[in-house]
Amino acid sequence: MALKSINPTTTKAWSKLQAHFKTIEHKHLKDLFAEHDNRAKNMTITWDDFYVDYSKHRISSETLALLIDLANEVDLKDAMSKYFGGDAINKTEGREVLHTALRNPETAKVTVDGNNVMPEIFEVKHKIKDFSNAVINGEVKSYTNKSFTDIVNIGIGGSDLGPAMVVDALAYYKNHLKTHFVSNVDGDHVNEVIKHLNPETTLFVIVSKTFTTQETLSNANTIREWFLKDAPRDAVSKHFVAVSTNIEKVKAFGIDENNVFPMWNWVGGRFSLWSAVGLSISLSVGFENFEGLLLGAHKMDEHFRTEDFDNNIPVITALLSVWYNNFFHAESEAVISYSQYLNQFATYLQQGIMESNGKTIDRNGDAITYQTGTIIWGEPGSNSQHAFFQLMHQGSKLIPAEFIGFASSLHGNQDHQDKLMSNFFAQTEALMNGKSKEAVIAELKSQKLSEEKIMELAPFKVFEGNKPTTTILIEKLTPESLGKLIALYEHKIFVQGIIWNIFSYDQFGVELGKQLANSILKELQEEKMVNEHDDSTKNLIAFYKNRD
Repeated sequence: MALKSINPTTTKAWSKLQAHFKTIEHKHLKDLFAEHDNRAKNMTITWDDFYVDYSKHRISSETLALLIDLANEVDLKDAMSKYFGGDAINKTEGREVLHTALRNPETAKVTVDGNNVMPEIFEVKHKIKDFSNAVINGEVKSYTNKSFTDIVNIGIGGSDLGPAMVVDALAYYKNHLKTHFVSNVDGDHVNEVIKHLNPETTLFVIVSKTFTTQETLSNANTIREWFLKDAPRDAVSKHFVAVSTNIEKVKAFGIDENNVFPMWNWVGGRFSLWSAVGLSISLSVGFENFEGLLLGAHKMDEHFRTEDFDNNIPVITALLSVWYNNFFHAESEAVISYSQYLNQFATYLQQGIMESNGKTIDRNGDAITYQTGTIIWGEPGSNSQHAFFQLMHQGSKLIPAEFIGFASSLHGNQDHQDKLMSNFFAQTEALMNGKSKEAVIAELKSQKLSEEKIMELAPFKVFEGNKPTTTILIEKLTPESLGKLIALYEHKIFVQGIIWNIFSYDQFGVELGKQLANSILKELQEEKMVNEHDDSTKNLIAFYKNRD
């Protein structure tokens, strides 16, 4: 069954939110806290090893109630049932959206076209486990009978960003295999990676559902040519494996059919790390840790699926995004992870969130008159405090931020951990409270400055505060907690898309540039222009082709 199509701006809750917004728009967070003694306690969700504090948001209990009314009016519960139940909610592509099935227990039943897909999911999982263990233990060897030392993942988009982020995030749990990622069609990228590798001890994982993606196949062919400079042609089958559905093209490349790991049409690329796309994760950290990642995601699935909306982490975080995007007209959100291990997390979320919800047509096929999607950006703290935090603290833009931290460090250096967490807590407090002119003047007076100098400097040192943040505090970075965190954002994307009445799981906007690139490539490699272009593009192509 299809998703219901309800324009959120026609709901009663939306009208009430618009009226309510006028009463709260200019309220300061400090005043909101002063009005309610138990605000922090009442706006905190404690679940498993997660502690989520959303009290530092420009909302009241009335705001929250109205946002939940909005979720109910667009029938979020019905949409969730179809999401988990295997309905083809990706209507424009005629597909189910079942990345959640990939982390279900084996006893679960999820039906696609009348067939329970769980047995085939677990068949692939067992294949990942057996292959990963054999490579890690040295049972699968190179064409010269050596154990593998390096793994290279060749993919792009969801076939790269998810596995690369997770491998980086779980570096503490890595085994002896060194893992590398090649994605960009930029030839300098692939050559920088392979120049440090020994072809005799390197295993290559090509990830492409259709085995036709230009960037991935260009890189794969370049790597195969490099490999065959020293190795015989039949060695390709021992050093290359594929995650794909196109068996014929994989075999034509030289890969053994037994070394092909299947994918499914009902898993979108940006949600595919839980599938065989995660093979490089399993090779890098071991299958047990890969399973821990899946288990954590499943736990978050169950929390999202069963918990009441007012205590539901993905629902609350999504509603807050809608509140700022559609009522405050904030265009971006920052994701600040106080862990260097998560240095690729914001980059990963950029694809997941902006590719999913960057839409201007609703589920009826009509143009949308309200804002959808959010611009996602961020870097790890405390580095980012010395970069873009100036804009967040004193800039003219409203930037809601999500702060992610871990209470326990992995390596156990308590001094470093205390310093890290002191910054983690201090920044959300500073963003909320700011610094008044009176406080600034008192501080400058204590420095024995002249009255004239104090009055000159004071305006520049005032912080307005009132900057909204969510704090997600997790006990420890483990494969399981990372799985929960990733799944949280997946469900947040889903909730936003339901409220905005859009299809979150197609990505036609990605295709136009690729189509034009294919036609321009022919022109770059031929004598004449064969396509019509605007004058700017025509001049750029001519300059590129005719440069000395």
